[in-house]
Order: sequence, then structure tokens, then C-alpha cells
Amino acid sequence: MSSARASDGPSPAVARALELLGIRTLALAIHDASFPMASDEDLGRGSPYGDEAARFLATVRGLGFDAIQLGPQGETSVGNASPYDATLFSQSLVSIAWAPLTRGEPCADLLDPEELAALVAARPEGCETRTAHRHVHVVARDVLARVHARFGARLDEGRVSRAVAQRLDDFTRRNADWLARYALYDALCAEHRADHREGWPRDEEGELDRRLLTPHSGEEERAARRREALLARHRSRMDRYAFGQFLAAEQHAALRERTGALGLRLLGDLQVGASDCDRWTWPAAFLQGYLLGAPPSRTNPEGQPWGYPVLDPDGYAADGASRRLLERRLARIFTKFDGLRVDHPHGLVDPWVYRSDDPDPLHAVQTGARLFGAPDLLDHPALARFAIAGPDDRSRDAGTRRWDDGWVVRLSPAQVTRYAVLFDVLMSAAHQAGRQREDVACEVLSTLPFPLAQVLARHGVGRFRVTQKLDLRNAADVYRPENAAPEDWIMVGTHDTPSIWRVAEAWRRGGRAEAHARRLAERLAPTERERPALAEALANDPDRLAEAFLAELFTTRARQVMIFFADVFGLREVYNAPGTVSEENWSLRLPSTWRRDYDERLGRGRALDVPRALALALRAGTRERGAPEPALLAALEAEAHSV
Repeated sequence: MSSARASDGPSPAVARALELLGIRTLALAIHDASFPMASDEDLGRGSPYGDEAARFLATVRGLGFDAIQLGPQGETSVGNASPYDATLFSQSLVSIAWAPLTRGEPCADLLDPEELAALVAARPEGCETRTAHRHVHVVARDVLARVHARFGARLDEGRVSRAVAQRLDDFTRRNADWLARYALYDALCAEHRADHREGWPRDEEGELDRRLLTPHSGEEERAARRREALLARHRSRMDRYAFGQFLAAEQHAALRERTGALGLRLLGDLQVGASDCDRWTWPAAFLQGYLLGAPPSRTNPEGQPWGYPVLDPDGYAADGASRRLLERRLARIFTKFDGLRVDHPHGLVDPWVYRSDDPDPLHAVQTGARLFGAPDLLDHPALARFAIAGPDDRSRDAGTRRWDDGWVVRLSPAQVTRYAVLFDVLMSAAHQAGRQREDVACEVLSTLPFPLAQVLARHGVGRFRVTQKLDLRNAADVYRPENAAPEDWIMVGTHDTPSIWRVAEAWRRGGRAEAHARRLAERLAPTERERPALAEALANDPDRLAEAFLAELFTTRARQVMIFFADVFGLREVYNAPGTVSEENWSLRLPSTWRRDYDERLGRGRALDVPRALALALRAGTRERGAPEPALLAALEAEAHSV
């Protein structure tokens, strides 16, 4: 039996099952680098724009998914592959698929097939399953230099069509507000041979370059001369930068057409962080003296000093720098995507901030504070003027810590409106772009402070329910699937957790499988009589336990289901380990043999079998929905792989 249908969409049985189960969105989450590439186009990293990606998307649609959740697509540095530290506006050059350029897209003779073959042959060993980030970072810039030079020559020769030249001009004009600044920053990185300001020299010229767009009083004329000199010296490089962004935009537009034709919605990622390039480009938008991080929590007891800049509340007004920056980002993202994931929405409502002058970042983040909930903290007097919640709005329990969800316990409607300023901007932009509230997925994990809960309720927006993190001892736990609301997004894991297949194996080794199996049997067995046998089977087989966790996603009140690609395709390797720095992080990808591998795992019950999962979910819901349609169950079982 086939693991998936062609691009005509899911089978009638799968479509009907999703309808009966009340699933509005079934999204597959995958970052650009993790897409499979055909062996003759693979330089060492995945891309959603490649030839194999087109086949992958058709297969995913055939499985029943109707949305693809991408990660942030910004430009990363050589030494940091995290897409959450990438640029906010420019797109990563390493996501460009180069094979289309050998076929005359967007114009003829920009890349020879022989050149592409040589690049493929030079890729490092092992990059089929792990991105060779440093390698492709260098290669992409080398290839771009070649194709840009050829494009210029073709343009001079009149061999570039008027339509392509016009699209390039239109793109450059529409994006001028950020494109010229980002290109100038890129030129400075070349000038100083370091792609981060920390590597720029500390001499007089290097210091001026650090504030070149916002010179000190009396430096304006010298800064203007410096900019003119850089433009003259690096004009070709800056033009090349713009051309690279144009190529990425052209390929993304083609992707939108492809996913639209397949019936797939494309979801973007509004990251909470920002790159050094963004801090240099938009300095007035960020608060001085404080950085953004994650406070201690159940899943990260030590907290996480992210080091991200904080949007300055003084710029929240209609014409303020912080608000304008967010509005620019939203306008761009809603022209590229059908919806978005909001990365840590706390950052828009009540960010956890810590002092940037503390030499120990971990100590700093552990002694930080909520930006708008610190009216009287002796160690953060600078935050008092931003306070929205006053001392009387806080918990009177002496044991409440400043990062606890119950630090603030009451707010007036007027206070909620003040907390909601930036989130209101986000939802307004979504509605103006024709998006629904369900198209906004808010990554609220183990912490939901009272102010954020009030703002989400103001818009009827849900949260994430990550079921592998559930607390078996607490019936009210936020990750328990029975506590999900219709507006929530439910998933077994995220890009920051191990795959459910790996987790289930660890539970089996650690003696925790039995408790999870009993809980799942209570939820999935159609009758009490069948529970003991199902519990025993799940406890003794980690693959069946993982399968049951995936099937359970379709049994809750949540109407939005998201599944990370590692959980779908049965991968055991870790994509990202939060709080660690490793070349392995952000590198896991599907190889060119992904379809064969998937079929093999399906045959052994070691990957997500959508028809089987839906059949399990339908049987589990007998008491709530009545008996499932026998013909539908039979059709799903016929499509499922036998194990």
C-alpha cells in the first residue's frame, strides 16, 4: 500500500475522518534546512524551494496535512545556525535552491549544470542527514557572486527580459527601507572581516561604524563621508546582496503558488529574537540596558539568558520606533505567509528582562523581572516607569516569585489594554490581511502569566499543548490533552523536544511507560473492557506507545494539530537541545531517500501512519460522537500499513 497519495490531496477517508474529528488545521512543522533535496541538487542543506521539496510537499498533502509551518527564514551567521537568531527582514541565502538557475529561472545561463554538479560533489561527508552549515554558508555566497556577475553581464547585453528586470526594480523599491541598510551592514562585515560587531575593531573607525546610522552629535558629517566611501568601495557587493534577496523572494513566490495549488497553507514564524544586524539597523526600537530571556520555569529551572534585544516601550505609540518595526515585520510576513506562529508571545506582552551589565548572564536572568510588572523592585529601579501592574495588583502570598504566573493577579480593563498594545497591532495586521484568529499560533508553553492570559483571552487566541511534557500526577496540568480548548494548538513535541519515538523508548527504559500506557488506554480504548489489554500492549511496545500519543492528538477539543517532521517521519535524532551550543543543533534533515525510509518505518510501525492514527482516534471518541462509520473505519484500515 502506498504511504501517501499524489498531489490530488488526501484520500476521501482521511478527509472525512479529519472532518468528523473537528480538525480545522493539520500542520506539519519543518524548518527550511530540514527539507529533503534530490541527490543532484544537494549542496549540504535543505530548501523548501528545491525539486525534491516539491515532491515532498505533494506527499505531505496526500497524507492529510493542510498546512506547512516553517521556521524563521532570516540570514544566519557562520558561527550560529539558529534561525531564531537570524535577521528579521532579509532571507537566508543558504535556503536558495540553485538547480532552478540551471534551467533559466529567472533568466538564462546564470548557472551551468556542470557547475552545480561540481558543487554537489564537493559537499562534506554526512551532510545527507545533518546540515553542513559552515560549508553551505560559504558556498552560497560564492555561487551568488558568480550568478550576480553573469546577471549583470546579461543585463548589459540586453539578454534579461524586461519582465525580470522590472521585477528586480520593483522588489528593490518595495523593500528599500530595510534592504539598503542590511546591504550596508553586510559591507561593513566584509570591511572588518567579521559578521558580528563583536569582531569589529575597537579603533575610532570601528566605533563609528558601530553607530553609523545613528552617529553621535557632531559626528554626522564624518559618518556621511564614511557611508559614501563604503558605498563606493562595496557597491558591487551591496548590489549582489539585493540580488540575492530578489532570488530568494522569487523562489518564495513560486513556493506560494505551489502550496496554494496543493491546498497547503504556508505558515511563517514571528521570532521573538533579533540579529546583530537588526540591532544595528533599528537601534531606536530597542531598550537600552536590558536584554530578553526566559525566566526559571518547570521545563528550564535555571532560566535562559537569550541575549535578545527588548522592544522599547517608549516606542509603542502610533509613530514610535518599536511599533513601526513590528508593523514593518508583520506587513512583510503576511505578504509571504497564510498565517504565523508567534514565538514566545510573552515578548510582545510582558517580556522577562534582565540587566545587560551583569557579567554573569545566568545570574542576571534568574534575578530579572517582568518589564511591566516591576513598579517597586529595588534591584530594577529603571523598570518602575514602565510598570502597568502596581503593587496592589500583585499576589499577597509571600512565597510567590517574580517569575511565577501568579505574580500579577488582577488587572483592570484599562491595564489589559496597555499590556495588549503590540499584540493588538499583530492581530489587527492579521485581520487586515484576511487571516483568522485561528491562523495565529501562540507558542505559550509552561508559563502563562496573568497579563498574557488576559491579552490572549481578549482576542480569543489559544496556546500550545505539548503532550509529551504532561504531568501524570496533576489533572489540571496545562499539557494534559483533556485540558485543551478549541482555540489551542496541540502537538506531541516541538523543535525543542526529542521526537516522541525517542521519548517513548526512554520511558520504556526508565520504567515510566506503564503509567503513560494506562492513561492512554483510558483515553483511547472504546470500552472499559478493552483498557487493560491496550495498556499492556502500549507499555510493552514503545513504538505503539508513540503511535498512541500521536493518535491522541485527534481526540481533544483542540481544532489545530501541529506535528514536527521528526515525529511524522519517525526520526530518533534530536533537532535542537535548548540551552546548549552544538554543531548538531538546528542541523537534522531528511535525506534524499526520505520516501523509501518513511515507507520502511511505516511497515514496522515506527512512523506516523495517518490512517491508523485517525482510526484509533475515531474509535476512542465513540462515547462522545456515537459509533464511528463502519465503512469509514474499513477504508482507513485498508489505507493503513499493517504492522
